[in-house]
Amino acid sequence: MSDVVRFCRSRSAGRRCTRPLDHPGLHRHRTIMWTDAAADPSRCPGSGRPGEPAAPLDDGWPQGRALCPVCHRFLPLEAGLLAEHTTSDEGETDAEASHRREWLNTHGW
Repeated sequence: MSDVVRFCRSRSAGRRCTRPLDHPGLHRHRTIMWTDAAADPSRCPGSGRPGEPAAPLDDGWPQGRALCPVCHRFLPLEAGLLAEHTTSDEGETDAEASHRREWLNTHGW
């Protein structure tokens, strides 16, 4: 069994829904609720921002990728800019999520 908890990917005004992945009904962050139609676009506003490779963990992770200050994903750089991306990665593996958690606990954000 995985120790990685998956939450809904919907965002509103930058707030991430705190309900479980694939939940029924409205999205919610504390007392604020919204529909799918009112959700933020999936494109992360950190796309195209300047970035630099993040400090590596002992095993070399994140392999030269940079931390997005908006969605906290590690992304490749394209000419010194964060690659175009969405606020969450549906294909993220448990290993990637665990590495990200370890990196943030080690280096902060």
